[in-house]
Amino acid sequence: MVIDDYKWFAIHKAEEIVKQEFLQHLKAGKNIGIVSEAGCPGVADPGQHLVAAAQQAGIQIKPLVGPSSILLALMASGMNGQCFQFHGYLPIDSLDRKNKIKELENDSIKRNCTQIFIETPYRNNSLIKDILAQCKETSLLCMAVDITGPTESIQTKTVHQWNQQIPDIHKRLAIFLLHAD
Repeated sequence: MVIDDYKWFAIHKAEEIVKQEFLQHLKAGKNIGIVSEAGCPGVADPGQHLVAAAQQAGIQIKPLVGPSSILLALMASGMNGQCFQFHGYLPIDSLDRKNKIKELENDSIKRNCTQIFIETPYRNNSLIKDILAQCKETSLLCMAVDITGPTESIQTKTVHQWNQQIPDIHKRLAIFLLHAD
C-alpha cells in the first residue's frame, strides 16, 4: 500500500464538512476506509458520525479488526474483562467529576465491574488528582499511556501505591481503568 495514493481527511472539529464530502464520495461509488490514530473508529471517536451517515444512506459497512486502545488497555490492566463499562469523558466541572468518580467506584464494588474512561490530555493530571483524592486506598487504578507508541506505559496499582509517586502525564494520550472491591 502506497499511502500517498490515498486521499486523507481529518475529521476532528470538522465533522459536518467532512461528512458531506464523505457522502459525496460514497455516492460516487468510492470505497472509503475510516482509520483512527490509537483507537477504533466509531468507539469514543468522531468516526461514528461518518458510519452513522453511511448507515443512513444505506451503504454497506464492513468493520475490520484493528487495535483499540480501550481494549488494549483492558487486556493489559489485569482487571475484570468479563464485566466492564466504558464512559468516555468524565465531567469537566471538578465537583461533578469527583461525584462521578465516587459513583464509578461504588458501581465497581457493587457489580465487580471495571470502569474505563478517558480525558483530554491537558486535563490528565487534574483527573489523576481527583481519582486519588476520591477513591479508597485499596481500589485499583490502571493508567494506560501512549498505547502502541514508543513511550507506552500501562501500569495498574492501588490508589495508595499511586499516591506514593504520582505520575505526570500532562498532554499524553491516556486511558484510565478503575476497579474496586
